[in-house]
Amino acid sequence: MSDLTLGVLDLVPVPSGATAADALRNSVDLAREAERLGYGRYWFAEHHLNPGVAGTSPAVVLALTAAATSTIRLGSGAVQLGHRTALSTVEEFGLLDAVHPGRFDLGLGRSGGRPPGEHSAPPPTTPVVDGRTPNGLLIPPRFSFAHLLGSPRVALQRRLLMLPGADSQDYAEQIDDLLALLEGTYRSPEGVEAHVVPGEGADLQVWILGSSGGQSAAVAGRRGLRFAANYHVNPGTVLEAVEGYRAFFQPSEHLDKPYVTVSADVVVAEDDATARELATGYGPWVRSIRTAEGAIPFPTPEEARAHPWTEEDRALVRDRLDTQFTGSPARVADELERLREATDADELLITTITHDHADRVRSYALLAEEWRRRGHTLGPR
Repeated sequence: MSDLTLGVLDLVPVPSGATAADALRNSVDLAREAERLGYGRYWFAEHHLNPGVAGTSPAVVLALTAAATSTIRLGSGAVQLGHRTALSTVEEFGLLDAVHPGRFDLGLGRSGGRPPGEHSAPPPTTPVVDGRTPNGLLIPPRFSFAHLLGSPRVALQRRLLMLPGADSQDYAEQIDDLLALLEGTYRSPEGVEAHVVPGEGADLQVWILGSSGGQSAAVAGRRGLRFAANYHVNPGTVLEAVEGYRAFFQPSEHLDKPYVTVSADVVVAEDDATARELATGYGPWVRSIRTAEGAIPFPTPEEARAHPWTEEDRALVRDRLDTQFTGSPARVADELERLREATDADELLITTITHDHADRVRSYALLAEEWRRRGHTLGPR
């Protein structure tokens, strides 16, 4: 069997006409199905002030899901450290590990309205000609998120998440504090020890998530941590991210060599036409995020077709639409193998959104069946 494994990334999407409670029940059900199908990881993202996304607190959703499953690894993809402290994060995941030991991945991100970190990694060595790698993977132009960081909604989100007058800690220092608290080696500048109970010694896998070869890749590499690169968020920089991480990597007590998972948006159905129909709502949904309006409830195909597209809208979402893997099990599996080959990923992380929950479950089931048919495993090493 091949070691190309798959995990699930869940944003807890709210379909149009449904409620956040419906979305949470759907996600817990999908996690149970993913466990039954043999997927090895199930991660929850963190988003705020988005009517179409109910995953506001990974730790809370993870607690609900852990109680409903028994073997699948569960994780955050990712905890937004921009408005949190190292201590609060270790305490939350320490509580989870105390009740369900050895099942959690602590995925950490810089999100939360922080300005982007420095891009200090060397340029990627994989050649991209006419927007494609030698094996045919599409690498679209880099998408700029500058307009999102300057939007009133993002500023409001940061103001509501942060205590008045508070500033985010330097990310690298925050990761160091978090690791020290987990390992029981934390000392303040004055030499005072801090021991987190529960939390210290928790059996967690720590991951860093990033979309570029900047600070997140550098922090993950220099501290010898696992790294998750987001092809589904900003596909134009996935090669920069994974190659930057490997360039920065230094062996540690966590890892002796780099370890990477790469995310991808996927919709699978029995045939290409059905899959394209199920994915129709993806364009308006991505547009709502990239205009800084906040994710809308995921539309039905009929609602999506009624959206009045402008050329500006199309340009805003083109890279995401072009890099969504949509089609029959064989077609999508081919694309995922191409993504793995181009990035040399150890695992792939699959995120799928359809309006109807049954179609979403079916997409993961069809992919799992095709994956096994090709001789791949599903669970992580």
